[in-house]
Amino acid sequence: MMRKRIFKLPKSSHTGYTIAAGQPINNRQPKLVSVITPVFNAEKYLRKTIDSVTVQSLGLDNIEYLLIDDGSSDSSRDILLDYSSRFPNIIVVFLEKNSGTPGRPRNIGMELAIGKYITFLDADDWLEPKGLEALAAILEDTGDDYVVGKTIQVKANGNTIIGEHESCKERRSVCPSSIPHVFYHLGPRARMMRADIVRDNQILFPEMKFAEDKQFFMEVLAHSTKISTTTKPIYFLNRSDNQETRLTNQTNIIQKANCNLKVIHHVMNNNWEKNKQKMMLNRLYEFDSISRFFSTPHFQKTKLKPVYYYKLKQVLKTTKQLDYEFSEEFLQPLNKTVYQLFRNKKYRDLENLIAWNQKEKVKEVTIKDGQPYMIFNDDIHIRVPMHAIFLDDGFFQDTYRLTFSVFGDYLDSLSDVLIRDTKNALNEISFPVVADGNGNVTVKINLVLLTSLPPSTYSIFLRYRDYLKINIRKPASDRVRHLMNQHQFTFFQTVYGNIGLKIEKQQE
Repeated sequence: MMRKRIFKLPKSSHTGYTIAAGQPINNRQPKLVSVITPVFNAEKYLRKTIDSVTVQSLGLDNIEYLLIDDGSSDSSRDILLDYSSRFPNIIVVFLEKNSGTPGRPRNIGMELAIGKYITFLDADDWLEPKGLEALAAILEDTGDDYVVGKTIQVKANGNTIIGEHESCKERRSVCPSSIPHVFYHLGPRARMMRADIVRDNQILFPEMKFAEDKQFFMEVLAHSTKISTTTKPIYFLNRSDNQETRLTNQTNIIQKANCNLKVIHHVMNNNWEKNKQKMMLNRLYEFDSISRFFSTPHFQKTKLKPVYYYKLKQVLKTTKQLDYEFSEEFLQPLNKTVYQLFRNKKYRDLENLIAWNQKEKVKEVTIKDGQPYMIFNDDIHIRVPMHAIFLDDGFFQDTYRLTFSVFGDYLDSLSDVLIRDTKNALNEISFPVVADGNGNVTVKINLVLLTSLPPSTYSIFLRYRDYLKINIRKPASDRVRHLMNQHQFTFFQTVYGNIGLKIEKQQE
């Protein structure tokens, strides 16, 4: 295959990369959306990724697609040149040497982009065919700074939804800090932003191997006044194999902690809205520095646990600059208990608690003074925000009636019982619920509506505060069945002690 010629940018431009010959880089007409993809040894999925952009319902005339190759050594270069020769709106850039971070290719893409809106797509993921149209239409309608939709994570054993706070409901023109987990799950997927938010505030990805997207999108949200969310599927996150080329898989936990420390300093050194800054730091302290830090298999196996503790001490030194007790902001009581054990130097208890939390899939929960607690040992009882216990169920004509008790902090925010396919999270249905004064709930599930779901095994959740979910604990292993319209519905106890549903289609 004959390669295209590549020309150097003028000396007055930024150096270090070249652009494929024949690309209309200087005479482009602005498009509605600029899509940016960093590429490194992505030959396995690259065509599927690019094709998902070329078939967008928004129309390729409204899209410019910038793909920045970061020194690939496989056939990615040839694939990129092939597409750029056939699609004038595809701009291909080649870095002269590998940068070692997706931050630099994305920054070059933003430098070259001239679209009204910017979005990102990794080189092994793909877009839903109507994804860009859905996001752009919301920004055009609202004038908001930022919008995010549904991400479906694709694995060999099925699909799940990532970051459900981002796509649990249709929101328009809300303050970012009104969404409790808005600073979680900040990968570059399923989101679109106004280009001038990035340009006017000179927001760039830090050139780090890890956490570069976290810092970038925290900064974007810090400068966003109003944002929107949508329930529409936008992005497929490919986790179907190990994908060893991902930089996050090549970065150890201590290197990741060092990157998180840089992000903490970056957040602290900026004069952003106080509430947003507090939420950012809480994510960095609770999730990155405690929950994710100690949950790695390496922590359980290594004899070098003092290295972890030393690194955490470095992180916690930054909290001395705060004018509030940061652990009071934690969203998960377990993380607060881990922090307290660390602060009191009860390292053995900490290690045992982490090991127990990972090993015990079905944890004993006791109700004390009307509130639920996980029992770790005689001394450590950990508050559970919400807990639901099965009471009774049965069929009444074409209706399944389920009764359960709910304990916890958010009884007033119960919204629905969610029934979701364990293999494909896009197959789901929900039924509204309301608790009585004693925390008891009876939900009536119309079996006719369940026939719209394909045969499969389904998880059953109780949903509260818009997007938070818990299972309904079922202590007994009995099951109930009902046959209707060639569909057999079986409600049963799962291997983890929760109530589940199996739908089977009977042959006529």
